[in-house]
Amino acid sequence: MNSPNIVKNKGSQTETGAETQPDFRPDFRHVKSWIFDLDNTLYCAGSGIFSQIEGRMTDYVMAFLKLPREAAFARQKELYRRYGTTLNGLMREHGASPEDYLHYVHDIDLSSLGPDAGLAESIQKLPGRRFVFTNGCRDHAGRILERLGMTALFDEVWDIRTMGFQPKPEMQAYRCVVDAAGIACEQAAMFDDLPQNLVPARALGMTTIWLQSGAPYGKHSPMDVAPGDVDHKTDNLSEFLQNIRI
Repeated sequence: MNSPNIVKNKGSQTETGAETQPDFRPDFRHVKSWIFDLDNTLYCAGSGIFSQIEGRMTDYVMAFLKLPREAAFARQKELYRRYGTTLNGLMREHGASPEDYLHYVHDIDLSSLGPDAGLAESIQKLPGRRFVFTNGCRDHAGRILERLGMTALFDEVWDIRTMGFQPKPEMQAYRCVVDAAGIACEQAAMFDDLPQNLVPARALGMTTIWLQSGAPYGKHSPMDVAPGDVDHKTDNLSEFLQNIRI
């Protein structure tokens, strides 16, 4: 009686013919452009940085629309869900000045942030160009990157001004920065703690990674996310980057 054919999962071979172990790490060897969100992505959501920003958003809405705090908080969340950012809603519905708003909400204490040597090393090893893509302000991003010891790691910071005040997850925001930087989307990877911000990136052909930060504001999602919109998930960005093929 003949034995059944059994196919074994063999590893690759080196030039000398020695067999190596199969490599099951996520394959990112096609990526030449690395795009990172800023808040709650390049730093830990537990740092309290974004909660400060959220509080000042509510303070701004309170003063600008002359609302009691509870009503201002509800209005801020409503604008966020409808327009992608509170600022976008305030500009469209109430004619708010973007510069006044950005200066006010990002005037926060960053003393809880310090250098993240492990993450910085992981990002520095990534081949190709690296970008920060944030709905916030370039000055705020610069202060954050300086505190983290990552200022020199990124080729460019794309902020809300770069997008013409059209925020993620609006498709026009992505097309604007991709075209300006000359990025081939099929050779790009995008990391964000909000899955809805990955939907347009995936539609353009990027590899998408959802950093599951656990931040409560992520629950106020303005867009449905399908399983195919997210290629990879992680709750530890540094560890993820250390365990991909590049």
